[in-house]
Amino acid sequence: MAGIAEMHFYEVLRRPIITEKSTVLQEHGKYTFEVRAEANKRQIKEAVEKGLKVKVVDVNVVRVPGKTRRMGRREVQTPSWKKAVVTLERGQKIEFFEGV
Repeated sequence: MAGIAEMHFYEVLRRPIITEKSTVLQEHGKYTFEVRAEANKRQIKEAVEKGLKVKVVDVNVVRVPGKTRRMGRREVQTPSWKKAVVTLERGQKIEFFEGV
């Protein structure tokens, strides 16, 4: 497996986050992604710029803790994950998110 420093952008970006809050942020040029837990801000910036052909100005990262859920009588813990909010250069947008 490739080292953390040389991850391909498909390995860094897991999926886009499409919620009401993230849709409102898109109006301000901010897009939200689930990212690999080991990825740092520099790798996330490079992955978005190379993969989606846009210019990234800022990257904010949040670790989202797992939740305890009930399945019948049992309680299970959902896994923790990492979220990145990427701010694009003014006037740019990611077409993938448009119309969702």
